[in-house]
Amino acid sequence: MAARARLTAVEAPGTRPSSRERAAILLLIVAWGTTFAAVKIGLESAPPVLFAGLRALIGGAAMAVLAWRRTGMPRLADQGRDYTLLTALNVLLFFGLQTAAIGLLPSGLAAVLIYLQPVLVGLLAWWLLGEPMTVAKILGLLLGFTGIVVVSGGAFAGHVSVAGVALAVAGALAWALGTVVFKATDGRVDPWWAVALPFLAGGAMLTLVGLIVEGPDITWSPRFVAALAFAGLVGTAAAWALWFGLVAGGDAGRVASYIFFVPLVGVVIGAVLLDETLTASLLVGAALVVLGVYLVNRRPRRDPSP
Repeated sequence: MAARARLTAVEAPGTRPSSRERAAILLLIVAWGTTFAAVKIGLESAPPVLFAGLRALIGGAAMAVLAWRRTGMPRLADQGRDYTLLTALNVLLFFGLQTAAIGLLPSGLAAVLIYLQPVLVGLLAWWLLGEPMTVAKILGLLLGFTGIVVVSGGAFAGHVSVAGVALAVAGALAWALGTVVFKATDGRVDPWWAVALPFLAGGAMLTLVGLIVEGPDITWSPRFVAALAFAGLVGTAAAWALWFGLVAGGDAGRVASYIFFVPLVGVVIGAVLLDETLTASLLVGAALVVLGVYLVNRRPRRDPSP
């Protein structure tokens, strides 16, 4: 429990975010929002599975050093199942599907689709963790789904990859399940090692698969090295440490609402740095997704009567 407190400061459920938590939320939004462009740049010089594996290895190694210095060696005797699920969902499935989707889609579109995750977290947290489901949450789910249909409209018209859209949505589901699994561990897993071990193990597996299936075809340019380092250290190690620290201190649905700004950051960064087009369907769909996520995760007003 002390390790969780040292990871990041979070408030008790039902209270306003502290200044340290607001800072952590802001850093998380910026880190994940800019990582989409970094991955897109990295995929210009490396195949997707191999890039995902290298990114995960770098992030896992950085977190392992920090975790060992802060909390010592992890306890594995009674936590093997938890670490296995976290590795499968958050690294093998999510990282693999996410990276493949970004390779087939504009980074802004990929960001919007993958960040359907908060809507899915709200639904899964109600179903699996017993968090309350309200009319506003149901409306939010419908709006979020509508937003995904609007954003994906170009795929069915032949403008973007249908496979890319499917991979991105599947990645969002894997990430949502991984978040709920982490929350369900109820403190059994140290948050530092929950990032370090799954990303080390999953990164090694993805790298091996990439080398076998795709081959070691990487162009080691300064641009690629910078993109890989940013994606590994900022988009993986730092961002996932902040994410799990926030999830550990609050209910999963409420915490997920903090990241609904990330798709918008991804869209803007893709337009500014990569000259990607801001289409009307993308903007309208993103707005619907953001509104849906807000309604799914907003806290109801308390009854003032005793």
